[in-house]
Amino acid sequence: MSPKFLAATLFLLIIGSVVGWLAHLTPMPLPFMLGSLLVAGIIAIGMPNALPHGYGFPQPVRTAFIAIIGFAIGSDVTSELIGDLDEMVYSLIAVSFFVLLAHMINYQIFRRLGKMDRTTAIFAGAPGGLIESVTLGEGAGADTRHIVLQQFLRIIFVVALVPIAMSLWVGYPVGSAGGIAAVTSDEATASGMVFLLAATVGGILAARLLRLPAGELTGPLLVAATLNLVGVGAPATPSWLLNASQIVIGVSLGARFSGFSGQLLLQGIRLGAVSVICMLTIGTILALLILPLTNQPLSVLLITFSPGGVTEMGLIALSLHANPAFVTLHHIYRITLTILLLGFWAKRLPVTDAHPR
Repeated sequence: MSPKFLAATLFLLIIGSVVGWLAHLTPMPLPFMLGSLLVAGIIAIGMPNALPHGYGFPQPVRTAFIAIIGFAIGSDVTSELIGDLDEMVYSLIAVSFFVLLAHMINYQIFRRLGKMDRTTAIFAGAPGGLIESVTLGEGAGADTRHIVLQQFLRIIFVVALVPIAMSLWVGYPVGSAGGIAAVTSDEATASGMVFLLAATVGGILAARLLRLPAGELTGPLLVAATLNLVGVGAPATPSWLLNASQIVIGVSLGARFSGFSGQLLLQGIRLGAVSVICMLTIGTILALLILPLTNQPLSVLLITFSPGGVTEMGLIALSLHANPAFVTLHHIYRITLTILLLGFWAKRLPVTDAHPR
């Protein structure tokens, strides 16, 4: 990492931490993530000269904190969850319908309202698979600027709207702003921290060897789950560490607005808002339809059908004590199914080269 990129990253993390802490003093839900996301986004859009040209938040830093989130989610896997696997068939079928319906409606939004070409609209409208949609779309000749922007906005809008909607629904701020501990314990012994970090690193390496989807999250998750299921017990993740993870995730999301022109950004925001509202509506309807068929509360199902990123939705579920393992499993399935659908289209669309990259 160049000195300029390092300085920019430290700047964003420091100011994101300050704003996250200030947001924690307000009724804002998930304050550390939403506060840091907001200030990083404002800097990226309104103060472009504050960040070096071509800046991107360093992936290794993000990966490290995603792994910590994965381990914390895996710590919630119990034998009771495994026993409920037979009931998940209904929710997984519903997620399958969600992927097909959301992709179809997004295509119409971006094609008709956004006037995008057919190929760009298909990959921009994918309800998951940010990296894969950009990669496959580029290979098919799509305008990757629109794909990148819509995939980023999908995650950011969902991450911002879902906690706020949950707060309005229950009548008080959810997450750490509501006084709910983000994790099981604030205490962390030196040996427990070493164990947690070793298990997290081991999970990442194992995921890469096994080529697991979203490996930086699923690898540590499986390690923690295994420790629980065999009776060893996964060490508790202290709340300060998950609050730090919220800040890193928030800053990395907000920084992604760097480099977009104002006109493209405004158009993307309008289309993205319509797209996300439609997807959340579809998810809410499906959650209500399968509610009698599962033992999960509506709050868990609503997060399960919210099309954010795996990491972000797992973190929201973890902070709200909304069965994060159940939620994460379904989001991994959603993204895997979306990637398979994108691969299907990538093989059948004629390759064009009419758009800037």
